[in-house]
Amino acid sequence: MKSIAAGPANAESAAESAEQSSGREAPNGKSPVNSSPDSPASIVAALQARFDAVAIGAGATNGAAAAGPDPAFLEELAARSRELESATPQEIIAWAVGRYFPRLTMATAFGPEGCCILHMLAAIEPRMHVFNLETGYQFAETLEVREQFERRYGLQIELHQPSTTVAEYEATHGGPLYRTNPDQCCADRKLSVLRSSLVGMEAWMSGIRRDQSSHRAAAPIIGWDKKFGLVKISPLANWTKQDVWKLITDHDIPYNPLHDQGYTSIGCWPCTRSVTFGEDERAGRWSGFAKTECGLHTSD
Repeated sequence: MKSIAAGPANAESAAESAEQSSGREAPNGKSPVNSSPDSPASIVAALQARFDAVAIGAGATNGAAAAGPDPAFLEELAARSRELESATPQEIIAWAVGRYFPRLTMATAFGPEGCCILHMLAAIEPRMHVFNLETGYQFAETLEVREQFERRYGLQIELHQPSTTVAEYEATHGGPLYRTNPDQCCADRKLSVLRSSLVGMEAWMSGIRRDQSSHRAAAPIIGWDKKFGLVKISPLANWTKQDVWKLITDHDIPYNPLHDQGYTSIGCWPCTRSVTFGEDERAGRWSGFAKTECGLHTSD
């Protein structure tokens, strides 16, 4: 269990962590990818055999964001995304691990989709770098889900925090900024922390689904994240809400108990409410504002 504050020092440590993680022992003595015929390793090998030898991600780290990637590289990503449209999430994750580990990371707020991916990841590569953006405003129930995953699966999920505490931040802005300018609050306490967390990485994984909102409707399985300057992998992009909850139910995967109280999408407690029947899945986020995304998964 680690707690990390965002800042210049963390950019260097993140890069070092990525270099060193390939030699890190798997939690609870688990070996990473095994080699039985139906194992993730074999899935990776089978998928790689169908692909050409182009080195996806060569030179495409988030340090190259300003110039943008080469058009041939973008087409290569698009081709791989189309290839993986019919793959299972486990196959997509295994492919991503085979291509990018240890410079592959995942940010999770322990939504149902993230919980599904963590469940799969524990069987495929439990050493992968995973972190939570701890804004200081998260529900206690959210942080408890993190503890459950660490205990049950042996995963190491870091808490990445802003450089200021909630008290310091609110004092600087004359009170809670989420009440008047939630976009800036998200930018300061989530997006800036994510940027620091992605330094040294080549790809990051998300739990977004296309059917969640109009912003996410065209999300590819594999694509270039121009906002953060690295490859973005969305293993559940073509899954539905029903697919997600079926997996959780079938495998008794831990999830946030607030979902049982009408909270369909959970973020920071001041900006999250339960929804009523017939409301959009994300209607409970930033209620009263023309805002449904924190900015992590939008292009602007």
